[in-house]
Amino acid sequence: MRVQSLTLAAASAALLVPTAPVATPAPPRTQPVVWRPVVWRPMVWREVPVSAADLLDRARDCAPVSRGRYRKDLGSSAKIPVCGTRDAVFWKADMDIDCDGRPGRRCNRRTDPYFAASTAYSQSDGRPLNAERLPFIVVPAPSRIWDYRDHGVGGGSVVAVVYRDQVQYAVVGDTGPRGVIGEASYATAEALGIRPHPLRGGTASGVTYIVFKNTRVSPIEDQAAAVASGERAARRFVDGS
Repeated sequence: MRVQSLTLAAASAALLVPTAPVATPAPPRTQPVVWRPVVWRPMVWREVPVSAADLLDRARDCAPVSRGRYRKDLGSSAKIPVCGTRDAVFWKADMDIDCDGRPGRRCNRRTDPYFAASTAYSQSDGRPLNAERLPFIVVPAPSRIWDYRDHGVGGGSVVAVVYRDQVQYAVVGDTGPRGVIGEASYATAEALGIRPHPLRGGTASGVTYIVFKNTRVSPIEDQAAAVASGERAARRFVDGS
């Protein structure tokens, strides 16, 4: 009996001995999932702008629409025809600088002895155009040689002026002598890298003027509209047959 009692006592004591707890691994930490809505943006198709080379290639051949030819300057020979297609009329000439219109720091009677404070076409507020700021060209006044009005051209008609590898969109803004062609505003020359001084500026050759028929920027002083309209008209001109 004693031995059995001792055995039972030892077993009971063993059950009372404290044991180390078994470690339970912590669950892995994960980054919270953030759901973001997918935003679909429509693709905007932007057409490649028409290059100077494309325009010059299209204007390479001339089908004259003028009855005669123009001079680059008074006293020079009359050698320049006005050519035409279904979409445009164009000519290749020099560039003289037109500083007429609203007087400014660069265009006034001191800088240009031939300065006139008016232009054939006016801004929407009735004031003359600003040659220092607005790219525009000069077309010859109507004559027996050619009348621009018979070809869908007038004040605000859109023009691509090409010089070397550059294209500047402008508008028809003024008229000049009946027998002379090749003139553009101070701003047009400056944008093309041509010296814009009214007396000592300009270039003797290498300028192509392409006037798009039946186009018109309104108000005439809206240059952004001239560029947008010009790019569309230039694409039609280049793609036309």
